[in-house]
Amino acid sequence: MGVTDISFKRIQQLAIPAIIAGIAEPVLSSTDAAVVGNIPEFGTEALAAVGIVGTFLSALIWILGQTRSAISAIISQNLGAGNITQLANFPAQAVYFNIGLSIILLLSTYFFVEEIFSLLNAEGLVLQYSIDYYNIRVWGFPLTLFTFAVFGIFRGLQNTFWPMIIAAIGAGINIGLDFALVYGIEGYISEMGVVGAAWASLISQIIMALLALFFVLKKTKVSLRLKFPLHYEVKRLVSMSFNLFLRSVALNAALILATREAAALGNEYVAAHTIAFNIWIFTAFFLDGYGAAGNILGGKLLGERNFNTLWKLTKKVNLYNLGVATILVIVGLLLYYPLGVLFNKDPQVLTIFYGMFFMVLICLPFNAMAFTLDSIFKGLGEMGYLRNVLLGGTIFGFIPVLYFSKYMGWGLTGIWLALIVWVAYRAVALIIKFKRKYIPLVN
Repeated sequence: MGVTDISFKRIQQLAIPAIIAGIAEPVLSSTDAAVVGNIPEFGTEALAAVGIVGTFLSALIWILGQTRSAISAIISQNLGAGNITQLANFPAQAVYFNIGLSIILLLSTYFFVEEIFSLLNAEGLVLQYSIDYYNIRVWGFPLTLFTFAVFGIFRGLQNTFWPMIIAAIGAGINIGLDFALVYGIEGYISEMGVVGAAWASLISQIIMALLALFFVLKKTKVSLRLKFPLHYEVKRLVSMSFNLFLRSVALNAALILATREAAALGNEYVAAHTIAFNIWIFTAFFLDGYGAAGNILGGKLLGERNFNTLWKLTKKVNLYNLGVATILVIVGLLLYYPLGVLFNKDPQVLTIFYGMFFMVLICLPFNAMAFTLDSIFKGLGEMGYLRNVLLGGTIFGFIPVLYFSKYMGWGLTGIWLALIVWVAYRAVALIIKFKRKYIPLVN
């Protein structure tokens, strides 16, 4: 087997498609938010509802979607070790495992939506919009988890091109349907408002799942026919997934608490927070592209036991991502005011948003370091440490700062200060771990 290529060209070949594929889910949510936020009547309430539901759905997707990283890590490590032919039955078992978990979680939340969104401080029209939106969008949850599992297979095989095609088509369809269904097309489609945004997302998720099924069967040698007995790597998949599950619970506890505290400040505040959060998520997935390259190549290098190249790769992708973060900060400064108007035109919402958006931009360099190292550690199979880092960051970083800020009356700025501390904690903890464990292995 040849030496793994970590040249600038190879990293771009993996990272750029991964960026496009990665932003599909935030594009779905951001498009929904931008379109409903500009509904002439009750646009602020609609935007608040989409923000609350979007945060909750993102939590569910991220909690179970982490199995994508476990699947990718196992396949890439076996590929690097020259054992890929021994994984014949593993991909199908991993996909069905993902779908089964998603159905269980869907059914456990579907009948309690009013209680869930009331707990998140949604009330009145915002609560009703939240329920209407969620009851449609939630059925796309198993489809998204299936698509994520397929993306994990492709990543493990060192391929981010087909996930990019699938995600780009899905995002394009969602944008077109959002405008058609939310605002309606005179003489053809009646205006559907928030419900239209939910249908737009669901339809695009159906199409993405069908495309994922087609490409994995046509472009790889992977079979999705379920066969027994269970592959020996399934035990490791379950262990990794459980650690990532706990990690994601901690991650999403922070994000949901942030949204809950924003909602407690009032509809205009949670609407402004929704705008900031959607921009933050978009940039986060944008930054995750180079992390994906580190994840894919890092797992293969671990399988090869090539720690010298692993160290070089880690330095490269971190440097590239800091460059991307710098560009995103500059773009954010140049588009500081147009970005707000894109989502909502309520003067009060925009005033609140403009008063705190600089905090989102401050967060980006920390995101670059934390997300890049996070992805590399996933490729290395360090799921237990990633779990501990998120638990520590949430319990000892985010929560104390959040409630101290609330006590001080710092509003949304305080909420985002807590998020910055949370991300910075993760970045520092991962740097320390890499220096202690992997640099000593470099010859």
